[in-house]
Amino acid sequence: MKAKSLVVANWKMNKSYVPGIMLLNQIISTLDPLPEGKEMVICPPYIHLQTAQTLAKDRFDVYIGAQNCHVQKEGAYTGEISAPMLADLGIKYVILGHSERRRDFAEDGKMLTEKVKQALRQGLQPIYCFGEPWPVRKEGQAQAFVEQQLQEVLGQLDAQQMERIVLAYEPIWAIGTGQTASPAEAEEMHAFIRAYLAKQFSEDLAQKTTILYGGSCKPSNAAALFAQPNINGALVGGASLDAEDFLAIVEAGRKEL
Repeated sequence: MKAKSLVVANWKMNKSYVPGIMLLNQIISTLDPLPEGKEMVICPPYIHLQTAQTLAKDRFDVYIGAQNCHVQKEGAYTGEISAPMLADLGIKYVILGHSERRRDFAEDGKMLTEKVKQALRQGLQPIYCFGEPWPVRKEGQAQAFVEQQLQEVLGQLDAQQMERIVLAYEPIWAIGTGQTASPAEAEEMHAFIRAYLAKQFSEDLAQKTTILYGGSCKPSNAAALFAQPNINGALVGGASLDAEDFLAIVEAGRKEL
């Protein structure tokens, strides 16, 4: 079975209510239906989730995701949002472990393992993010670093749980810098990740797992990245805030993935 292809928009903390809904409507209404096995996912700020669900409700190829969730189901956690709250809205995906969450909120492997398991218990599909900073890559330790990030979370899951996980490799040195891993560099790491999955779980599960590239994907490099055999799509940051740019990336995925 071939891995599903996804192009995921991560708006981060951008777009107030009216501009955000205008952008959502522009993207969703302009997109021609995607073929089976390909999906577009939009992860806007929480204020947009309910309206976004309404805008996407008649689309079989467009899903709405959240950018994070708390490790607990409920409680005295001011300012947080829980996996059951997201599930109650019908949200399908949730981004977990993004490098900015690790950096700014000290999220580590132990916490992320519990977040992933909580999301799975609520019927959500985690998009688990990981990747190395520049000093690690410069020292030739990128694969060892990534394997540790995979093992500390995925190593705590069984195969049934892993079947519901999407992976997103995000080289930290390429996020928001305009610098991008070359298609060959990205493919080398994606192949390494798939080999890890085959070793940890099975070859069949490895081939079925969706692995996204998440390092400054844009219209100019999307087709070359998507042409690589082990890249199943992208987690798109800055370029997802412009409808024309994001749709161009989605179209590249339609052709190449």
